[in-house]
Amino acid sequence: MYAHQHHGVKRLTPRVALGLRIKELRAARGMTQEQLADHAGFFRTYMSRVETGSANPTFDALLVLATALRVAPAALFEPPESSKPKSVRAASGSSRGRVAR
Repeated sequence: MYAHQHHGVKRLTPRVALGLRIKELRAARGMTQEQLADHAGFFRTYMSRVETGSANPTFDALLVLATALRVAPAALFEPPESSKPKSVRAASGSSRGRVAR
């Protein structure tokens, strides 16, 4: 599921490319998955699945993510700059799934 082979060149699947782009945008803002999930009203585990390409987010979910990331929805569909975006680690303890507001 991670990549397709086309004429000897590995290409990311659309879901994996989308997930990498979301991770890239999140990291550029210094947000953890948990913080983004909190802003979007999603579970952190769902955010993980979106970023790895194993979830297939709805159009509505993408609009919510774009709003939480403060980007135009079209920015989510730009090609990722890297197949390994930088990581952002939480300052404290472990994940709690969905964060209460």
